[in-house]
Amino acid sequence: MDSKFQLNHRINQTLEQMAQALFKSWFVDFEPVKVKAAALEAGGSDEDALLAAMEAVSGKTTDQLVTLSAEQPERYAELRATAALFPLAMQDSELGEIPEGWEVSQIGDEVTVVGGGTPSTKKPEYWEDGHIHWTTPKDLSNLPDKVLIDTERKITSVGLAKISSGLLPVDTVLMSSRAPVGYLALAKTPLAVNQGYIAMKCEHRLSPEFVVQWCAAFMPEIKGMASGTTFAEISKKNFKVIPLVVPSANVVKAYSQHVVPFYSAIESNFRGSRALSELRDTLLPKLLSGELTLPDADEAQAEPQDVAHV
Repeated sequence: MDSKFQLNHRINQTLEQMAQALFKSWFVDFEPVKVKAAALEAGGSDEDALLAAMEAVSGKTTDQLVTLSAEQPERYAELRATAALFPLAMQDSELGEIPEGWEVSQIGDEVTVVGGGTPSTKKPEYWEDGHIHWTTPKDLSNLPDKVLIDTERKITSVGLAKISSGLLPVDTVLMSSRAPVGYLALAKTPLAVNQGYIAMKCEHRLSPEFVVQWCAAFMPEIKGMASGTTFAEISKKNFKVIPLVVPSANVVKAYSQHVVPFYSAIESNFRGSRALSELRDTLLPKLLSGELTLPDADEAQAEPQDVAHV
């Protein structure tokens, strides 16, 4: 079981790194746009620029692209269509050079930023037999991967009514706003948050996958907006004004199409590890007490392992 936990975590780390690398290439370094512009400046045609962008997007050489076009024409056509989404040139902006046609905005204009609260712990009706997920940054402190599927504490519907931001939907981006600033996760279950969060509902032009990676890539700038003497804290007001580059809608969509399967696999692996952990916690006391023998435990373990395998 421990080996399976470690394997799932390694897979998830690799998937997260792939999402980060793609984000950095497309939205921080603007690599597909810059190689297009360089190809044109060198006297190349629009087709040369497109092929250069295909190499940048895929990480493949020209020869490998030729092979791909022959062996996997549908994949080649998809790659070509993705590369065509990027502009041919850069333009000046207050953030420096950005791709032509993309915009400079503020994060508060692109996502719905909300905070949370803590219903009085002296009121049993807010907590006893609660079934609604309620999260504090502690839930993220030991989170191995950037998905949150469960919380340590639950509240009742009466308790939820005391939190102005209410129940937040799946794929809300969660960021701890204090002690410390910067824990990140995508909510994979509806939940409410306490006052230690900045929660971002992605209801406008940016996808949840884009926003969580933007937060990770620009965390130094986010932390730079924090203040406080006892511990650093970033307010919603200070967070909302942080500038960002907003790509065209088609490029954001293409990025999400690439990385949504990564996060689906991360969630699946995480849930599989959690099921195995619960099984281990159930079996171990019975094994130690002699209530179960190893053959009995192997039989009980078989079905959950199959489900958890990814």
